[in-house]
Amino acid sequence: MKLELRGITKRFGSLVANDHIDLLVEPGRIHALLGENGAGKSTLMNVLYGLYQADEGEILLDDVVQHFRGPGDAMAAGIGMVHQHFMLIPVFTVAENVMLGHETTRGPGVLDLGAARRHVREVADRFGFAIDPDAIVGDLPVGVQQRVEIIKALSRDAKVLVFDEPTAVLTPQETDELMAIMRQLRDEGTSIVFITHKLREVREVADEITVIRLGKVVGQASPTATNAELASLMVGRAVELTVHKDAPRPGEGGLVVKDLRVLTATGAVVVDDVAFEVHPGEILAVAGVQGNGQTELVEAIVGLASRIEGSIELDGVELVGKSVRAILDAGVGFVPEDRTEDGLVGNFTVAENLILDRSIDAQFVRAGTIRRQAVEQFAKDRIAEYDIRTQGPATPAGALSGGNQQKVVIAREMSRELRLLVAAQPTRGVDVGSIEFIHKRIVETRDAGIPVVVVSTELDEVAALADRIAVMYRGTIVGVVPGDTSREVLGLMMAGATDAEVSA
Repeated sequence: MKLELRGITKRFGSLVANDHIDLLVEPGRIHALLGENGAGKSTLMNVLYGLYQADEGEILLDDVVQHFRGPGDAMAAGIGMVHQHFMLIPVFTVAENVMLGHETTRGPGVLDLGAARRHVREVADRFGFAIDPDAIVGDLPVGVQQRVEIIKALSRDAKVLVFDEPTAVLTPQETDELMAIMRQLRDEGTSIVFITHKLREVREVADEITVIRLGKVVGQASPTATNAELASLMVGRAVELTVHKDAPRPGEGGLVVKDLRVLTATGAVVVDDVAFEVHPGEILAVAGVQGNGQTELVEAIVGLASRIEGSIELDGVELVGKSVRAILDAGVGFVPEDRTEDGLVGNFTVAENLILDRSIDAQFVRAGTIRRQAVEQFAKDRIAEYDIRTQGPATPAGALSGGNQQKVVIAREMSRELRLLVAAQPTRGVDVGSIEFIHKRIVETRDAGIPVVVVSTELDEVAALADRIAVMYRGTIVGVVPGDTSREVLGLMMAGATDAEVSA
């Protein structure tokens, strides 16, 4: 099915999110829509999917003008969408989520869950997804939840399929699998719109590339273009794709973890006998395939894990047993891996989110009353410093693009006095210009003599930032290696080989 957008314009008050955008996607082609966070990519696709109504312009399928009053109309016309932020019901099973809105029954008022389970298995088997139809979605890792979103779209036999930042929560291996699925769908005749800001993915899978900047189409590009050329077209300036940092100068003290075990509520051990040190002035990157204990390790450091054994000391002070509030007050900055769940309050304004863990500071409170002007000025300064694309401090954080939400979290955590920075997936869902900025700020934090722990499933990020790399596998650290260790060696260690085994 051929998709054509003509002159699509969408305004939100004085903000023009889409400015007369034209886009043509031919049948059986993968068309990448490339742009910075806040460029208007997701808004354009939400117009296509019927979530927004365009102020101007037309949508055509096989040269026929469409009028979508909502997502139901778009789905009925053969359009499917895999959203960046999951559209799943956490307490429902996989099968229930997939059948939601397309229920089959075995009689009046009786859902045919058996048919839904079979359908999930058929789609999962077709594309190589190992997913239990009866699993509760809220209990699944984020990478598996993303697969459920993909199954939802694939199960409805869409002729045009939109992937909105689908790899933002996937491991490198899962991303490669998704690329293979996209190629398989393309070869079967599906038209695919692939929204991303990851240059490697675009060059690997796209047939055509359209670049959007500040709501406008600024050019077309070939998948053979270099990363530097694509980045420059996206951002409107030259982008430094390499992290430049001096050799570390580690100091005394810092974070010392000994004999750490983390248990779930049912007693399962998810972090087992972990020990490491991070000195002031160095970055320790924790690498590994998602789901191998990295999340629970981070939760233990910041006091979010409920069952901990062992010791976590910061400058000689024991953190185990302290509340999250006490740990933050001790100077620990925390960038969580899931910004929407753990990093922000979507209904709060940008300004309110920027002082979430500082709302009792004298800078913002006087005689028990919030100093609104001080909060607003602080927010304006951070918005300018961190290039947060928003209409202003009063904008709800949930209305921002994913990358700009991440900038709010980064700005909040790096704008106070730190003694330790813990950053989990710090650039997940962030464009190349913002990645460049966030990486520089992390290195500046390290160079200021602060210990930094970075947890990332992106090996390129690990290699760019790490002074040392701790690799986790099934809850244990299989080795701590230098920051310049090759991807091949890291890959073997992520599969369970120890550093001694790979160096033998």
